Amino acid sequence: MHKDQVEGTAKDMGGKAKEAVGKMTDNERLEAEGNMDQAEGKVQKGVGDVKEGARDALKK
Repeated sequence: MHKDQVEGTAKDMGGKAKEAVGKMTDNERLEAEGNMDQAEGKVQKGVGDVKEGARDALKK
């Protein structure tokens, strides 16, 4: 597993928590930040997936 996959997953989960707190407190800005963190985390995880795939392909 590539570090970008782990960091991306963590950022996505943190974003989900931030979004939930924003919804509970009716804080639109916090909710939007959570959505952005989730998107950023998914992109970072995707980059890690590509790097992991490339590494696996080179090992064969």
